Amino acid sequence: MKKLLFLIGICSLTSCQNQAQNKVATISQTKQLVMEKQTIYQFKVKDLSGDEFDFASLKGKKILIVNTASKCGLTPQYKDLEAIYDKYKDKNFVIVGFPANNFGQQEPGTNDEIGAFCQKNYGVTFPMMSKVSVKGSDICEVYQFLTQKSRNGLQDSQVEWNFQKYLINENGELEKVIAPQVLPTDAEIVDWISK
Repeated sequence: MKKLLFLIGICSLTSCQNQAQNKVATISQTKQLVMEKQTIYQFKVKDLSGDEFDFASLKGKKILIVNTASKCGLTPQYKDLEAIYDKYKDKNFVIVGFPANNFGQQEPGTNDEIGAFCQKNYGVTFPMMSKVSVKGSDICEVYQFLTQKSRNGLQDSQVEWNFQKYLINENGELEKVIAPQVLPTDAEIVDWISK
């Protein structure tokens, strides 16, 4: 009887140790998955026309992602964005615009109205996506990636205002966050594009 109780005790102890080791391994694997840096290439979104836009199609290019608005004091940045896009688009560079109405209701238009405004006033030819939310409880997936270190591997950030810029390197990784007031033609951005 004593031998039987001793064996049951040993089995229970071994079982507890195995469960504890399994829990540690599971926690470690979960942390690794959460902290594993993602890339922009996993995302598919809709453009202003409602067509699918696959970020995987931009592999090997530097990407500037910007949240835009038509009725903002910074709206004239469209002109500079178009200028640098036109200058560098044949040198593995692209700009992707995301209209957003998160700041002062400065992007109230529909996707069609936004597209017409951009074309008529600034001759925008870089890809423009459907209107999204770039902060808050309804933040779109791309901006979750851009603003959360657990996803982008670089830093946590908040979109401060319209025309905040996110610089993505040729491997689809977030490399820099640029404040809204910094012009697209600023040396910090142009030097990054051309290096």
